[in-house]
Amino acid sequence: MDMDGVLIKEEHLIPGAPEFIARLQELDRRFLVLTNNSMYTPRDLVARLSSIGLELPEGAIWTSALATARFLARQRPRGSAHVIGEAGLTTALHDVGYTISDRNPDYVVLGETRTYSFERLTRAIQLIARGARFIATNPDTVGPSPDGPLPATGSVAALISRATGVQPYYVGKPNPLMMRFALNAIEAHSESTAMIGDRMDTDVVAGLEAGLHTILVLTGVSTIESAERFPYRPGAIAESVAELVDQLKPAQPAGKRTARA
Repeated sequence: MDMDGVLIKEEHLIPGAPEFIARLQELDRRFLVLTNNSMYTPRDLVARLSSIGLELPEGAIWTSALATARFLARQRPRGSAHVIGEAGLTTALHDVGYTISDRNPDYVVLGETRTYSFERLTRAIQLIARGARFIATNPDTVGPSPDGPLPATGSVAALISRATGVQPYYVGKPNPLMMRFALNAIEAHSESTAMIGDRMDTDVVAGLEAGLHTILVLTGVSTIESAERFPYRPGAIAESVAELVDQLKPAQPAGKRTARA
């Protein structure tokens, strides 16, 4: 499931979120909370969520920073990267053996930060012009805040692309790669997994392209009216995760499950 717009909204719990997570844990259902925000480590996010009343284990959080690090470790093991981002991204890269460097790095990796600077952007543009490969954690153009939208990774990536003529490879949603990594992390199969999200253009399309059942909740960005404008549809629509609590049932014994047609 997505985090922002599904479990929390602007640092406040969405009604029903704690009960939904508790029900998943009661039934011993494997799950991951996904976020395109690369600023924080899973440990940081666990602490932030706990402070507002939502208890999650560290292993239940999957960020675009973790997905980006996993992708780069497979593409070019123990490589180097010039990073524009926060601790969530640099920690993930360090954990897979990457070196952070601005001297002939293999990659320029762009993530979320609240301290974009002209100097750092200039250096990124120069390194890409010299041949560094361009990676961005996610394509989100804006992020939420109590005061209104904030420029996010996708907006800054567009600036760098405009200056260099190089488009980044986006690892986070809606790239199905992030969903595949998440499925592997909980040893799940796409046919028996659902994606719950509040955005048609990231959560729902990512779930569909990864072969998951999709559920759109109306507590975030998308509305029923806006969802109708897309050429694809979610498998189900719910007002919020509170509506899903009573729909979670204990798993049937293997011999009593209804066969698929």
